[in-house]
Amino acid sequence: MTRVYINGKLYDRDEAKVSVYDHGFLYGDGVFEGIRVYNGKVFRHQEHIDRLYESAKSIALEIPIPPGEMLKAVEDTVKANNKVEGYIRLVVSRGPGNLGLDPRSCKPNVIIIVDDIALYPKELYENGLKIVTSSLIRNHPNALNPRIKSLNYLNNILAKIEAIRAGCLEALMLNHKGEVAECTGDNVFIVKRGILKTPPPDAGILEGVTRNAVMELAKKSGVPLVESTLTRHDIYAADECFLTGT
Repeated sequence: MTRVYINGKLYDRDEAKVSVYDHGFLYGDGVFEGIRVYNGKVFRHQEHIDRLYESAKSIALEIPIPPGEMLKAVEDTVKANNKVEGYIRLVVSRGPGNLGLDPRSCKPNVIIIVDDIALYPKELYENGLKIVTSSLIRNHPNALNPRIKSLNYLNNILAKIEAIRAGCLEALMLNHKGEVAECTGDNVFIVKRGILKTPPPDAGILEGVTRNAVMELAKKSGVPLVESTLTRHDIYAADECFLTGT
């Protein structure tokens, strides 16, 4: 039985409930992290916790527990679910309030879900994944900055729907300048003439934890790496292209 953490307590999956007045439900007002569990260990836990608190600060959401306590809650929830391989969804919502945008009456909810990970079919990792270029642009940083991992994923979802309708499982998203940003749930890398390239943060991307891990490994391995503006032509003409994500 899956056990879900809500505000310091563990509940059976069917008993894990939050108010319909939660502004996370009503308005997508909140932040989250998606984290992998490998061999019972939380992958790059500190980076995920740091990003969660940075995202919360960016939307003026005060998380009610300190980072160290949050990390312990994550680890305890993983143990309570006996997960050796899996996925963690860590959510902090604005919390229940009135039927209006004013968040001052809201008390944040902290929710931790540990469950199985939904991956692409194995053959796609071996043979490659077909993607489509979405007609939707990535959120403008001056509107809703993609560097904030917020509960409002409608931009990504609409692009994902477009991909599915085109017979693909993923979509490449461009920014307001027509430059490559990222996919709906993954960062983008290309290899050209032996150089590894990926869009910079100001292209309108979420700085993925797995993206950062790949960049660190490339530097340690002596692989030439640059963060640079990419166009669709760069993607089409690349020697190699791969996606990274949880």
